Amino acid sequence: MCIMDERGKTTLLSEDIRDLLSLKPGENILFGELAAAAADRGFGILLVLLSLPSALPVPAPGYSTPFGIVLFILGAQMLLGRETPWIPEWAGRREIKRKTADRMISGAAKFFSFVEIFVRPRFEFVSGKGAGMVCSLLLLLMSGLMILPIPLTNTLPAMVIFCIGVALTERDGLAFIAALLFGAAASALYGLAFWVIFHFGAQGIGEAKEIIKGWFF
Repeated sequence: MCIMDERGKTTLLSEDIRDLLSLKPGENILFGELAAAAADRGFGILLVLLSLPSALPVPAPGYSTPFGIVLFILGAQMLLGRETPWIPEWAGRREIKRKTADRMISGAAKFFSFVEIFVRPRFEFVSGKGAGMVCSLLLLLMSGLMILPIPLTNTLPAMVIFCIGVALTERDGLAFIAALLFGAAASALYGLAFWVIFHFGAQGIGEAKEIIKGWFF
């Protein structure tokens, strides 16, 4: 989808994401700096950017839990009706290694350049208050699941959050519907994960991991 920048120039969202690569080239980036550069587009682009490392095979070890916490905070802000995202100071001070930041941003830009071929404003109910409330609650639930240290289960919740980000940014009601469907699948997955962990207990956690892994491969 094309959007207008502050100069009135029409740009693609994937290009806006790719522009983040020029932020402090060659240096590590503070998360607050990355968030501030993306925040002028609202909540949607931050949701897309923070969910993709877990939704796609873009290696970013150690970031699912802190990103999940930040996403939960963003969900709370959306639920309270805040129009612009706010990042807490402790999260803003977290440093992202340059290689990781480049992988995240490049991966997001490449993937979104493909996705934006299919997304567009449609089913405008996604802009309504009711849909916004559902998006906020779904974001809180999925980011809460991302925070939990259950192995190999971050993908579906991250996909839900990505779809929410697309729905908000592109005003695409079909992406909103996809978020609901992925949300139902993620809830079922976590229900099974909890059952497996409870059933096998601490001694059988290794076998539980293999069962959970088998759901994906």
